[in-house]
Amino acid sequence: MTAPFDCAVIGAGVMGCSTALFLARGGMRVVLIDRGDICREASGVNAGTLTMQMTRAALIPYALRAHEMWLTMPEWCAGGSVLATACPGLSVAFTDGEVAMLEERARIRRAAGAPIELIDGRAAQAIEPGLADGVKLAGHCPIDGFASAYLTGRAFRQGLLDAGVTLMERTPVRGVDGRFKLDTEAGPVEARRIVLAGGVWLEDMAAWLGVTLPIKVLINQLVVTERLKPLMRTVLGVASGLLSLKQYANGTVLIGGGWQGIGDRARGGVAVRPENFLGNVRLAAHTVPALREARLVRSWLGLEAETADALPAIGPIPGIEDAWIIGSVHSGYTSGPFMGRILAQAVLGQAPDLPLFHIDRLLHERSNAA
Repeated sequence: MTAPFDCAVIGAGVMGCSTALFLARGGMRVVLIDRGDICREASGVNAGTLTMQMTRAALIPYALRAHEMWLTMPEWCAGGSVLATACPGLSVAFTDGEVAMLEERARIRRAAGAPIELIDGRAAQAIEPGLADGVKLAGHCPIDGFASAYLTGRAFRQGLLDAGVTLMERTPVRGVDGRFKLDTEAGPVEARRIVLAGGVWLEDMAAWLGVTLPIKVLINQLVVTERLKPLMRTVLGVASGLLSLKQYANGTVLIGGGWQGIGDRARGGVAVRPENFLGNVRLAAHTVPALREARLVRSWLGLEAETADALPAIGPIPGIEDAWIIGSVHSGYTSGPFMGRILAQAVLGQAPDLPLFHIDRLLHERSNAA
């Protein structure tokens, strides 16, 4: 710890982990620091959906590349696996309003490269026999899938260690000075470069460096059923509520997203909102009628961050040399590994495979609003 690291990455979610991994493989001496265990915040408690239909259109090219990375994770991450499963995805519409919404979303995402086709309810039931009657229109995407998000940290850990990354878990960072000495509960840590990868905590982290970066936090509710006989073979989404459903190999069905929970940002106090919880469960049972007989085992909440324009914060921090930022990506789990890879390329002085999302636009918006 006495010699400065080439780079300190603060925040060990999927984006922080992948950034640290590719920096280390690029020859840097890297430390990865998190207040808890790696990938045990948003990256370990989300619905694990690897989807094009819930991804912002501008991020489709990134999500397509990341989708392939998830499916081949054991090949590039030292054997780590999140049990990624490739399967078709369906986004269904039951009302005329949902039909209009679905048509517009499919049009925009197709233009961005997502292979989404619109099909009628009968064709959707042929793909997903458990689907309810009454579907007026569905978006079908053959490139979809899901992972077991709770395995994310375990999957990354061996790859990080093999690459020589120093892991500092359960080590809160209290602040950072300008050149970059980190004040941690384990003592000072010095680095020549810094990457802020804190997800919903990016607003607080940016403030360490005197930067005001507003971050919106979503509180997603998730619930898992008991083990059931095979009911589903796709990832199902409902256009109106952005709800997702998927059945894992062990038979459990995960219901994620939809109407939100309650809480005070990331500082604690998050809780299930009962009426929204019931709404999500009822919508899931309406979409797949066999779920009406299922018992619910557990519910939890997962935090998701968004910038003001719902596009990522990925790139250099303006005015502070060798300071970088990554995170706050809507459906960030889907795109996460690829986002980390392209930021690492930029930090290493290489041309990223796809453009970054510089935060200058967000700081400019804030100054105009003021």
